[in-house]
Amino acid sequence: MSRTITVATASPYDVTIGSGLIEPAVLSIPEGASRVLVVHAAPLRAMADILRARIEATGRTAVLAEVPDAESGKTAEVAAFLWQVLGKSDFTRSDIVIGLGGGAVTDLAGFVAATWLRGVGVIQMPTTVLAMVDAAVGGKTGINTAEGKNLVGAFHEPLSVWCDLDTLATLPAFDRVAGLAEVVKGGFIADAVILDLVEENAAGLTGDTLDAATLEVLEELIARKVQVKATVVAADLKESFQREILNYGHTFGHAIEYTERYQWRHGAAVSVGMVFAAELAHLAGRLDEASVERHRTILGSLGLPTTYPGDRWDALSTAMRRDKKTRGDLLRFVVLQGIGNPVRLEGPDPSLLLGAYDAVSSAPAVGGAISLG
Repeated sequence: MSRTITVATASPYDVTIGSGLIEPAVLSIPEGASRVLVVHAAPLRAMADILRARIEATGRTAVLAEVPDAESGKTAEVAAFLWQVLGKSDFTRSDIVIGLGGGAVTDLAGFVAATWLRGVGVIQMPTTVLAMVDAAVGGKTGINTAEGKNLVGAFHEPLSVWCDLDTLATLPAFDRVAGLAEVVKGGFIADAVILDLVEENAAGLTGDTLDAATLEVLEELIARKVQVKATVVAADLKESFQREILNYGHTFGHAIEYTERYQWRHGAAVSVGMVFAAELAHLAGRLDEASVERHRTILGSLGLPTTYPGDRWDALSTAMRRDKKTRGDLLRFVVLQGIGNPVRLEGPDPSLLLGAYDAVSSAPAVGGAISLG
């Protein structure tokens, strides 16, 4: 069985969540597409080979393009390599790109599809929790630069998204946990049932293997988070206002990623970012102390970090000013007025920012365990 959630933008598309989805994903390729570029990271070569065989069985040409794993693949150089592959393979505007992999791969594949011939179709096949609930859904694509994360990108909606839960069976626990940070974010900004489910099932969700009952819970969590994003994106595709709530925890989180040269996993950085945002909201009189503590309790129960070294404010502050929500010199944060009620906090007093940083600060890190890397 599978379930389908429709992202009802001006160009609606379906997000299908279930098992055994390779065949229906191939059948969803538009009839006019004669060539398909499958962008994948090295660990997914075997699955990419299966996908290529299924595509070629339909009479189409399938081209595999292997890219570096994780954030190291989201660069202008890798994008240029893929443009070269598309050019040498004579891809036309009716042909498509498939992104097979985690969030970095789906971001990259979407960006390349958005920019080749000013836009060709892209089908996303996310293989991690993070990609299923966040990167592959919503039409935001991008690559990183030396100046920051996702500063170069385009809005380019996929033709469809296929979240095959079979790919999660062998996913390392730390990858699953990092993705759950984005799921928890959806609970704090919109769907409190997500928080209840995580609190009740944290032990199973963080285990080395997933039993049938926990896999059902994970499917429910993924579906609920996708629905949160689908609802927000349908109302505000290009992030003019409401969609900014999806960036809860990201202003500080992206600053951590940049400061750590992307050695921290995205979910780990966003976890600390959400605690920072909760502390900032509390200091600004927006959020009660119990809700702040609930951030720490839930995220901590998943093994996600809730603190960050206390000697890096200058670097973090500089990085935050490059955030996409910043307007001129005005820092803007998504904070909570209560669970499920996100609002914007613009230009907070520097003393509040320093107070929030002090609240999440720890001694300088030793080793890399805190990064879930």
